[in-house]
Amino acid sequence: MPPERLQKILAQSGYGSRRHCETLIRAGRVQLNGQAAHLGEKADPTIDRITLDHEPIAHAEELTYIVLNKPRGVESTVSKRGSGVHLSDLVTSKERIYPVGRLDVDSEGLILLTNDGELTDRLTHPRYGHEKQYRVLIDGYPTDRQLSDWQRGVVLDDGVQTAPASVRYLNKGASGTWLRITMREGRKRQIRRSAAKLGLRVKRLQRVRISTLRIGNLAAGEWRQLSKGEIASLRRAILRPRNIPKSSNHLASYRPTITNTGPTS
Repeated sequence: MPPERLQKILAQSGYGSRRHCETLIRAGRVQLNGQAAHLGEKADPTIDRITLDHEPIAHAEELTYIVLNKPRGVESTVSKRGSGVHLSDLVTSKERIYPVGRLDVDSEGLILLTNDGELTDRLTHPRYGHEKQYRVLIDGYPTDRQLSDWQRGVVLDDGVQTAPASVRYLNKGASGTWLRITMREGRKRQIRRSAAKLGLRVKRLQRVRISTLRIGNLAAGEWRQLSKGEIASLRRAILRPRNIPKSSNHLASYRPTITNTGPTS
C-alpha cells in the first residue's frame, strides 16, 4: 500500500480525529521506527513500526457509526474518570469509538460516536460549517428584538461575536418558549451563553440534527447503528465542495430567519 500521513493512519486506527492525532504527534507521543515522529511524515503500517507512547498502535479497525440520544446528566466522554455517568456506560462497541463534538452535561440529544477520523474532522472543524440543530426551551417569552439580536450574532462574555444563526419559534406554553436554533459553529456552551447575554435563561437544550443525521424517535439513553444510507448521506455532505471565504467571519452569507408561529398551548 502507498505510504500515508501518520495522522491519517492513527485516525484510521481509532485514535481520534486527525486534528487530535496531529496533537499526539506534536506532543512527541508517536514514534516511527524507534524515532520520534514529526508532523507530515508518511509511513506504511504494513512495513513501518508505529508506536504511541512506545506501544504498537492497533491495526485499522472496522469503521463504526453509532447515534445516541444522550440524556441530561451524562458526560460527553468515553473515559470513565470520576464518578459520573459517561457515554461508555450507555453504548457498547467492540471498536474504540469517540464522540463527534460534545454536549454539556446539562444538555441532551444527538451524539454521533465513530472511529472514522476523517468524518469526525470534517464535522467538527469550523471551516467546514456543517449545520447543527437544537430544540431549546427558554424560560419566559423572549421578544422579537431579543431573537433578532440572537440571529445576527451575540458578543459573548469573552468578547467573541458568534456567527449568524437561524432562530425559529416552535411554540409557547406555561413552561416557557420552545425555539429551533440552527448554527454552523459550536463554541463552548454557545447557546446558553448567547441566551444569557440577551437576558434569557435556557431551561432545556436538545440537539436534534448534525448535518444530514437526525435523532429521529430515539428515546433518552437509546442508541443504534447508522444505516448504510445515513452513512452515505453524511459522507456526501462532508465531501461536498464548499466555497468558503478566508475571512474570520466565514458564515456572513448564512441567512438566518425568525418565524413566529404564535403561542400554542
